[in-house]
Amino acid sequence: MSSLKIGEILVKQGLLKPDQLALAMEEQKKTGQRLTNSIIQLGYLKDNQILRAVEKHFAVPGVEVNTFEIDATVIAMIPKDVCEKNTLIPLQKAGNTLVVAFADPSNIIVKEDLRFITRCRIQAVVGTESAIMSGIEKYYGGSISTKSLNTMGVGDEDDFILSAGPATEVIDQDGGSEDAPIIKFVNSILADAIRKKVSDIHFEPYEKKYRVRFRIDGNLVEATAPPAGTAAAIASRIKIMSKLDIAEKRRPQDGRLKVRTKAKEMDFRVSVLPTLWGEKVVLRLLDKSNLQLDMTKLGFEEDDLKIFKSTINLPQGMVLITGPTGSGKTTTIYSALAELNQPDVNISTAEDPVEFNLEGINQVQMNPDIDLNFSSALKSFLRQDPDVVMVGEIRDLETAEIAFKAASTGHLVVSTLHTNDAPGTVIRLTEMGVAPYIITSTVNLIVAQRLVGKVCESCKAPVEVPAQTLMNLGVPQAEIGDYKLMRGKGCANCNNTGIKGRLAIYELLAMTEKMKEAILKGASTGQLRFLAREQGMRTLRRSALLKLKRGVTTIEEVLNASVKDT
Repeated sequence: MSSLKIGEILVKQGLLKPDQLALAMEEQKKTGQRLTNSIIQLGYLKDNQILRAVEKHFAVPGVEVNTFEIDATVIAMIPKDVCEKNTLIPLQKAGNTLVVAFADPSNIIVKEDLRFITRCRIQAVVGTESAIMSGIEKYYGGSISTKSLNTMGVGDEDDFILSAGPATEVIDQDGGSEDAPIIKFVNSILADAIRKKVSDIHFEPYEKKYRVRFRIDGNLVEATAPPAGTAAAIASRIKIMSKLDIAEKRRPQDGRLKVRTKAKEMDFRVSVLPTLWGEKVVLRLLDKSNLQLDMTKLGFEEDDLKIFKSTINLPQGMVLITGPTGSGKTTTIYSALAELNQPDVNISTAEDPVEFNLEGINQVQMNPDIDLNFSSALKSFLRQDPDVVMVGEIRDLETAEIAFKAASTGHLVVSTLHTNDAPGTVIRLTEMGVAPYIITSTVNLIVAQRLVGKVCESCKAPVEVPAQTLMNLGVPQAEIGDYKLMRGKGCANCNNTGIKGRLAIYELLAMTEKMKEAILKGASTGQLRFLAREQGMRTLRRSALLKLKRGVTTIEEVLNASVKDT
């Protein structure tokens, strides 16, 4: 309840004079405490008088919270952050009814969310703000052990610890099954996703159904789905775990949460989006144990790897990694930073978001609320004596100008752009407003990339396809006999998809003298591509075909990840 509202209630009922309210509000500003505390300390009213006033105003039974001895299992039903945010505290549970003391019991949305979270009927009573906050401090302290937040389908040995900030919620398996089916369901989905090495989880509400999908090795597959009526409860549960606003259902929200089992720790990036039939929630799994920092295992061909390694070890200049979202750019950049991460090298990164923590690297999370963006972070980096700077993305001319300035003044700059191929990156920069002479004097290498699925090693088998099919992909007729195609039959190891894991395909455009000359003359994307191929650039399609030739990937993956060379 706002300070103004409680003050108005007390004045309206004749318990407080307007000048007393003004003095109490002044005292509140000085001390930072709640208005009711100031009123009591100034001797204007007692706590029980305030309680009777709010009881009368809301026409809800009033309770003295400090007279209750609250059971730990009841406290565990509602997380501490929800109690603090909404000034409420659970008092007791009888059957399927949970009695909750509110400072403002008129908030219907919060009561509805609590019903979804706890799966109980909520009986609202009113208490004073000071008594409720004292109760929260007494019963919750710094953290909360929530026995009711049990897991379903996690396995006998896996207890979860969920944290999204300073406090940690311990999720035990011994809670009553009737209390928290939504909590159990969400936990089981998270556990299943971790086991299956899922990259993203989609919770999608529709008019007559609710769908849950996993993205595994680039493909979306349906998972166990709950009834459509649970959509709001599932969204609320995930928002609580991510420290998001459960009452806000109109705007998109972003957050993070952490899950730790006895076997593994996992970070999740959370995105909540209001849709026609409810809130769609997508969780991105940030599995550091799956982060591949060994460049030799990313998918580089041997000659391309030599070029990439030698370029990132130059003392200054710029390396650009390009491709759409989900093409593996972050992994490539992190592998480059890991290669450069030595005791005598100072590395700073500006990321949105920071996906993985890298020991020895100064990583900065962007925060638009305080104007901490890529350009402002870059300006600060240049005063931090950096050797290597990584910018998550060059999105505008201001960021580009600072990045190019850094790259031309003794720093190695690594960044990304969203372009379709390496030659197109040059045109994208010029369209952004970067002068061609700056590009040619600063950029050392442009790397375009995509991801292709790998044929499952457990169930792969030779497969024959017509020669014409390979020729349609761009395979020269003379090379067709060299192709040893493989396909996964489908097994438990690959979820019966035939695909297990992914590799990158790369296209490297080096800034040679001829390339610089062409850029300065205003060459088109097509002309730059022709020149680059003439100078030995292996296109994305050619890189994909080499993996097809060795039986590492499939024709479908080649078609999905690349276009035919013209």
